[in-house]
Amino acid sequence: MLTPPPVDNKIQLISGGQTGADRAALDAAIALGLPHGGWLPKGRKTEAGPLPPHYRLQELDSPRYRDRTERNILSADATLICSYGPLTGGSALTEALAIRHDRPLLHVNFDHMPMEAAVTLAQRWLDVLKPNVLNVAGPRASSEPRIYEAVYQLLIAMHWPR
Repeated sequence: MLTPPPVDNKIQLISGGQTGADRAALDAAIALGLPHGGWLPKGRKTEAGPLPPHYRLQELDSPRYRDRTERNILSADATLICSYGPLTGGSALTEALAIRHDRPLLHVNFDHMPMEAAVTLAQRWLDVLKPNVLNVAGPRASSEPRIYEAVYQLLIAMHWPR
């Protein structure tokens, strides 16, 4: 594993820090008092500019988003991808890399289920897997403006070890 284990048996949420789903995961972790972090490309670039340091992401030597995505997948015990509709772009890459590396993966498509069902599905999946580190991914805010709020609500509604 490439990231430190969680503190006090709390699950650690990691992401690539991009706007949208990634940033929602980090903000939810902060709000819940969960360990958080992850990897981001050299230059700390997101579509909103450089990522602030309080998100605790580590900068790779590579500027490639693919390298960042792969590092986050390999640093986690499982990956949760959230979307509205089918996976495209970086989210589809995340799915392909998780499958390639034989990592547990759950895709929550908010177009196919209400929030309550999404919470139940994700909670049951985590209860079975019991990951120490969970990578959360999904589209950027520019391609899906609703994704930040949906991912944030999903993660806040779940029952995390305290």
